[in-house]
Amino acid sequence: MSSADKNLSVFTTNGLPDISAKKFAIIVAEWNSEVTEKLFEGAYQTLTQYGASSENIERGNVPGSFELTLGAQWFAERADIDAVIALGVVIQGETKHNDYINHAVAQGITNVSLKTGKPVIFGVLTPNNMEQALDRAGGIHGNKGDEAAMTAIKMLGLQEMVLKGQV
Repeated sequence: MSSADKNLSVFTTNGLPDISAKKFAIIVAEWNSEVTEKLFEGAYQTLTQYGASSENIERGNVPGSFELTLGAQWFAERADIDAVIALGVVIQGETKHNDYINHAVAQGITNVSLKTGKPVIFGVLTPNNMEQALDRAGGIHGNKGDEAAMTAIKMLGLQEMVLKGQV
C-alpha cells in the first residue's frame, strides 16, 4: 500500500465491510514510544472512523517490537477478537540488530495469522533514522497506523466474502 513517495494514509475505501460488531486488538511496542503512540492514535482513529466501536478496541502494550509476536498471538487466540494490529518501530542502528528483529517479527506475525486464521497486521516501521520514523507516524508520509487499521478492515472484508463463497 505504500511507497517512499506516497502518503500512507491515502487508500481506497469502497466496498468496506461493516465492522461495528468486530473486535480489534492493537498491540503497541513501548520502545520508541514517541513514534508508537502516534501509530496507535492513527490506527485507533481509522478504526473508529470506519465504524468500529471504541468499546471493541483493546490495547495491549509490549516492551519492544520483538515481543509483538507473542502479544499478538495471545490476543489472536481469543475467540472474541476478530483482528489484531501489531505496531512498533525498529530503527537502524550501528549494529545489525534491526535485521534480526525485523525478520523475526515479520515472520512471527505471519505465523500467528496463519495459525489462527485471523488477520494479524504487521504495522512495524523499519526506518533508517528517527526522522524517517516520524515522517511515517503522522508526518509527511502519513501514518502507518492508519494503513495497518485499514488493512485489518479490508482483510476482514475479504475473509467475510471468502467464507460466504462470494469470491
